[in-house]
Amino acid sequence: MNCIIIDDDHLSRTIIENFIDKTDSLNLIGSFESPLDSFQIFDKEESVDLIFLDVEMPEMSGLEFLNTLDFSPMIIIVSGEEKYALESYEYDVVDYLLKPISLPRFYKSISKAQKLFQDKENISNYPEEIFIKKKNSTLVKLKYDDILWVEALENYVTINTATDKFTIHFTMKAIENKLPVSAFKRVHRSYIVNIKQISEIEDSNILLKVGNKTKAIPIGKSYKDNLMDDLNLISK
Repeated sequence: MNCIIIDDDHLSRTIIENFIDKTDSLNLIGSFESPLDSFQIFDKEESVDLIFLDVEMPEMSGLEFLNTLDFSPMIIIVSGEEKYALESYEYDVVDYLLKPISLPRFYKSISKAQKLFQDKENISNYPEEIFIKKKNSTLVKLKYDDILWVEALENYVTINTATDKFTIHFTMKAIENKLPVSAFKRVHRSYIVNIKQISEIEDSNILLKVGNKTKAIPIGKSYKDNLMDDLNLISK
């Protein structure tokens, strides 16, 4: 992944540069002390896949900088303050790192970015919809965004939307392989959910909005850690 650093703190930039140098999956193509200086890199042919971005900077803040971009690179916020965390996640950032950054915490953040990067490359191989065969052999087209969850039912699975339920003779593993990994997550041996449709997570349940109602999906113990790793959590 081609990455750049934008941070007015020289020591912070040096630390991140050293961490990037230790990471085979990253290629540092620019390090800047202000967002204004960084614009030069976007005129070059090399693409920018990932930006390590400070928030509090003179002339232009990190969040103001994000509003100027006409493309969507992955963003890892690097800040000495927790107070910008909630606002930053409105920009769909990969992670929020608090200074001083440790190497293990940096690697955890890069693992998330690497997975998203691979998902973006793979998603072009997926169409935007799936066709479901009903009992009378009629084919129904479902957009991925309309699928809320998939549930196992003995030798069948049910594909649930806000208005319909489709039961097909399929295994959970087979349907999991048919769905784009960037949008759907196995959260229980009997459930797959559309991550975009999650409204809340309470204890060991995922809550999905289904019209005016709420559907609770259990989270299996063996699936919980992987689920949490894939979500944008505010954590140190």
